[in-house]
Amino acid sequence: MKPTYYLPVVALSLLTLAGCANTAPYGGDVYRGNQAQTAQSVDFGTITAIRPVQIQAGSQDTSMLGGLGGAVVGGLLGNQVGGGSGRKIATAVGAIGGGVAGGKVEDRANRVNAWEIEVQRDTGSSVVVVQKADRNFQVGQRVRLIGSGANLSVAPY
Repeated sequence: MKPTYYLPVVALSLLTLAGCANTAPYGGDVYRGNQAQTAQSVDFGTITAIRPVQIQAGSQDTSMLGGLGGAVVGGLLGNQVGGGSGRKIATAVGAIGGGVAGGKVEDRANRVNAWEIEVQRDTGSSVVVVQKADRNFQVGQRVRLIGSGANLSVAPY
C-alpha cells in the first residue's frame, strides 16, 4: 500500500486532536482541584448587563498541534506534485500553507461561547465576570458571586 492512502487518515486524526482543548474550567459549575474543600466568599447582586463573547481556550505558545499537523499534511500533499526541484518547492509551499491553515483551524476549534456578565453587588459596587455560556442569564436576574479575584463565578440565586 502506498503511503498516500494513509494521508486522509493522518490529516483527520491530527485535525481532530487539534480541537481537544479542555474548555470545562471556563464554566460557572466547574471547580479546579485546588478550589475544592476551601472556603469561597459569596456576594449577592443583580445582573445589569450581559453580552455574548468568546473565550480563546489554550494558548498559541503552548499548543502547536494544529500548525504542526497542518504542516505535515501540507508537506505530504505538496510532495505529491511535480518532480525534482519542483517537488521540493511544492513540498515546502505545502508545509508552510498547511501550517498556517492548521493553526487557524485549531484556534477556531478552541473557541468557547461565553457570557460577559456585569453584576451590581448589593453593596453598590459592580464587577464583570466572563464565563462559559453554559446557562441562561438575563438582565435583572438575582445572582450569587462565588469566590474572589481570578476565581470568581456567577451562579443563579
